[in-house]
Amino acid sequence: MVRYQRQYPHAPISRSSTYIATLSKIPEGGIFANSSIVFIQGNNKLCASSPMLQVPLCATSPSKRKTGYTVTVVVPLATIVLVTLACVAAIARAKRSQEKRLLNQPFKQFKNFSYEDLFKATGGFPSTSLVGSGGLGFVYRGQILSEPYTIAIKVFRLDQFGAPKNFRAECDALRSIRHRNLIRVISSCSTIDTKGDEFKALILEYMDNGNLDSWLHPKGYNHSPKTALSLGSRITIAVDIAAALEYLHNQCTPPLVHCDLKPSNVLLNDEMVACLSDFGLAKFLYSDSSTTFSDSSSIVGPRGSVGYIAPEYGMGCKISVESDVYSYGVILLEMITGKHPTDEMFKDSMNLHKFVEAALPQKIGDVCDPRLNTYDEFQGENHEMVQEQHFVIQLAQVGLKCSEASPKDRPTMETVYAELVTTKEKYQCSHLTK
Repeated sequence: MVRYQRQYPHAPISRSSTYIATLSKIPEGGIFANSSIVFIQGNNKLCASSPMLQVPLCATSPSKRKTGYTVTVVVPLATIVLVTLACVAAIARAKRSQEKRLLNQPFKQFKNFSYEDLFKATGGFPSTSLVGSGGLGFVYRGQILSEPYTIAIKVFRLDQFGAPKNFRAECDALRSIRHRNLIRVISSCSTIDTKGDEFKALILEYMDNGNLDSWLHPKGYNHSPKTALSLGSRITIAVDIAAALEYLHNQCTPPLVHCDLKPSNVLLNDEMVACLSDFGLAKFLYSDSSTTFSDSSSIVGPRGSVGYIAPEYGMGCKISVESDVYSYGVILLEMITGKHPTDEMFKDSMNLHKFVEAALPQKIGDVCDPRLNTYDEFQGENHEMVQEQHFVIQLAQVGLKCSEASPKDRPTMETVYAELVTTKEKYQCSHLTK
C-alpha cells in the first residue's frame, strides 16, 4: 500500500471559493485510480473529482459554473418563452376556428336578428350601403357590432309578387346545403319594421369582390374592377361553378336545381373563389310520388333569366338538372367572349352558341373578350401563344356541349367538372414550367 502523507500545518478549513481554489487535485489515472492502495487521510489540502476516502471534492471550475447557470436559468427561461408563444398561437388558432365555425353553422343555430339590429348594421339601409338589387329584393353591406365580420343583408321586396315564396324557398334550400362554392347563410330575419310593415331578410356572408357580371361587363357598374380577369382566373372560376353544380345535382338528397344561373348570381370572395347565390327559384327534385308536383318539377311560366333559360322550358318541360347545365354552358361562352347572350348583335337565328361555334378553332381569337389578357397573343405563332389559345378552345368546346339545344345531348355536371379540373391542372403546369 502506498502512503501519501504529506503533512501541512493544521488550520481551520474555509468554505470560501478562494481557499478551495488552492487545493491540489489528486490525479485520476494511474495508481490513484485504485483507492484501496492509496492512503491520503489527513491531507486536507488535497481534493478529488469524485468521493475518495475523506478528501473533499474539488470546486467546480468557472466554465462548469457558467454551464450550470445556463442550464438552471436560460433553459427554464427559454421554456417559458416557448410555452407562452405556443399559448398565443393556440388562442389565435382557436379564434380563427371559432369565426370559421360561425360562418359554417346553419342559421337556425344563430340568434334571430331584429329589424333594429339590421337597421343599425347598415346605417338605416341607405343607397350608399347598397351592393346589389333585383326584382325581388335589395342587398346591403352591413356590420353587426357584436360580430367580427362584414355581412350582406338581402332584404326582400314583399310588395312584389312571389317575394314571400322566394324567401321561403331560399331558406329551405340554404338550410339543406353546405359547400365551399355556395354562399354561406348566417341568419334570417322575419319581423315587423318600424312602420308596422312585414320585413323579411337573409343575413349572408359578404363577398368582397362582387359578382362575376361586374368583372365581365364593368361598364354597367359604378365600381368596376381595376384589372381584367386573366385566362387562369376564368378557368378557376369555371371550375368553382362546376364544383357547386356537381354538388347540387349529385351529392344533395334530393338533387337541387338552381334554376337561375347567371354571372350576377356568381359571387367572388376576397380570394376570388366563386360561390353560387340566390336560391329563390331553386327546386328539389323529389322522387317521392307523395310530393306535390308543382313544388318539385313543374314549370309555371319562364324559370330563370332571359338568355340563360334552357330552350325546353319554353315548351313546358319539367325542371331538370339539364337546364342548369345549359345555363352553365352559356356562362362559359360569355366568360370567353365577354358578350351577353342578349347582346343586340344576336338576332334572327344568331345566338351566342352559334357565334362561338362558327369561330372554332382557327378564328377563336376573333370572338374572344378584348379584355382577356391573352387576346393579343392569339395573333402570334410562338409556342406560348398556341398554348394559351388551346386552353381557350377547350373552354369553348365545353361551353358548346353544355349549351346544346337538346337536353339529351348535354353532358352531366360530373363529366364537365372532371374535364375542367383536368384543364385547370394542365394550365397551371404549363405556367409553372415557363
